[in-house]
Amino acid sequence: MSRAGYLALGDQLATSAEPLIRNLVRLAPIRILLNLFGRLGLRGRGLVIFLPYAWLALFFLIPFVIVLKISFADQLIARPPYSALWELSEKGYLTIKLNLNNYRFLIDDALYWKAYLNSVKIAFVSALICLIVGYPMAYGMARADKAWRNILLMLVILPFWTSFLLRVYAWIGLLNNNGIINNALLGLGLIDQPIVMMKTDFAVYVGIVYSYLPFMILPLFTALEKMDVTLLEAAADLGCKPLKAFFTITIPLSMPGIIAGFSLVFIPALGEFVIPDLLGGTDTLMIGHVLWNEFFSNRAWPVASAVAIAMLLLVLVILYLQSRFQRAAEAP
Repeated sequence: MSRAGYLALGDQLATSAEPLIRNLVRLAPIRILLNLFGRLGLRGRGLVIFLPYAWLALFFLIPFVIVLKISFADQLIARPPYSALWELSEKGYLTIKLNLNNYRFLIDDALYWKAYLNSVKIAFVSALICLIVGYPMAYGMARADKAWRNILLMLVILPFWTSFLLRVYAWIGLLNNNGIINNALLGLGLIDQPIVMMKTDFAVYVGIVYSYLPFMILPLFTALEKMDVTLLEAAADLGCKPLKAFFTITIPLSMPGIIAGFSLVFIPALGEFVIPDLLGGTDTLMIGHVLWNEFFSNRAWPVASAVAIAMLLLVLVILYLQSRFQRAAEAP
């Protein structure tokens, strides 16, 4: 469809949606909210800017403050009500009470820092495998004909249309001792007995790479598609071999996409719970599973909150380093 066709289609959608928008505005709750925002001086651009910040405050900042408060509570008190973080004396003096025993407990108990280190290792290796597998795919998509690019992008995004849990369960049927892979290898005579793949770190890596590979491919594809191909032609004219041109031109120019894709895979894989729980064994120790056990099995909410805050601080450090590398890669 041409650009004029898209514009005409947009006008038709806007015209057909106008009665619906008018009816919504006439609803009492929405009218009350609009009047409230108007009295607060939030109109037009100010209202558009306010709504995302209000959403973040309601669903991120407030829960974060609650979890932070619980992390400073007494470890022996498993459930609310918890002691206050400050007290105001009769003379008006404010006393702040910060109980750091939960954070000291994370350092003293080897279970927690080993879980953090193992989570970092699994997330890093998974992101590296995604980069190795996803870069050729993104490169091929970026160099394909424009008529095929949308189809290839659709094939990359297509797994998201299926439930995440269902896709993880599918790997159980593939990796089991009596699963499809072992049955096929036994039928071909390549093995004498089933290969143990379930309940191992290998199954966890397979599940994470399969689930998060699109998050690596899409940023890489965006970076490679924007790259000026004439630079490679100029390098070839000057006698630069294709492999050398790839490492000296293509890789540096796609570095923003590499950093973005690596972060998009590494950060969610760091706190992954479903994949290690379903595909991993008892030796697969990740912080997401430890956090779940502290909250729901041990009912140790203060310790669990301290684990969550420590993991959040680790993610913030990673995001800071990612932004530094991103700015350095995009600098002229």
